[in-house]
Amino acid sequence: MSDGALFLLGWGLAALALLLAWAWQQRTHDASAVDAVWAAVMGALALLHAALGSGDGARRLALALLGGAWAARLALHLLRDRVLGKPEDGRYRRLRAWFGARAGLGFFAYFQAQALAAAVFALPFLAVAQSPGRPPAAALAAAVALWALAVTGESLADRQLAAWRADPAQRGRSCRAGLWRYSRHPNYFCEWLHWFTYPLLAWGGPGVWLALLGPALMLATLLGVTGIPHTERQALASRGEDYRAYQRETSRFVPWFPRSTPRRDA
Repeated sequence: MSDGALFLLGWGLAALALLLAWAWQQRTHDASAVDAVWAAVMGALALLHAALGSGDGARRLALALLGGAWAARLALHLLRDRVLGKPEDGRYRRLRAWFGARAGLGFFAYFQAQALAAAVFALPFLAVAQSPGRPPAAALAAAVALWALAVTGESLADRQLAAWRADPAQRGRSCRAGLWRYSRHPNYFCEWLHWFTYPLLAWGGPGVWLALLGPALMLATLLGVTGIPHTERQALASRGEDYRAYQRETSRFVPWFPRSTPRRDA
């Protein structure tokens, strides 16, 4: 299947999945599930591209295993953390209030924008799946090692944050346990690191430059769009001076040693 046809097929399937999620949102008046659905769609696109791509079988098998497992873990985490038994996420409550009487149409457009984003974020999967020739053994080994490091780190950060939140003694305080001592967003850092898996899987093929779009897009999203800016606004609103102190002491993104002498964050 050609690159263009595979991209359009993936976009169409993402649009259908997000249409069903939008219909559920219309019934429940809770849009929080969109994040978990998006992660599940990404896993489905990894499997789709691996199955229908025309590239090397070893590359496609690695894509199916690594991309599918990453997305499954993320989708299940988001489902437990933000959806099951939880009120609607603050982002979506604010969007619902902003849309007002046009909330149905507004969320339809938002959910379909997420479908397009999924298709674009899946371009690194497409690059891997269409790359001919066996990948260099060193690149394949590096991809697996990096994936394991990133996904393990993200999972660990998620568990550490959940344990901190479950401790009544830490209520109102910013998490400084484990990886959170070295970065204010270690889960986001590990998520970004994970996206370098796909350029490594595409190494030696003509699509390696397209695969680099993954980490570039994820970095831009985390630093400037829906990741860190939203999370830090929420933290400042709920934890105030404690979070401001945490900002002064702790690296914003890349893990580093805490500052012994607080200074303005760069």
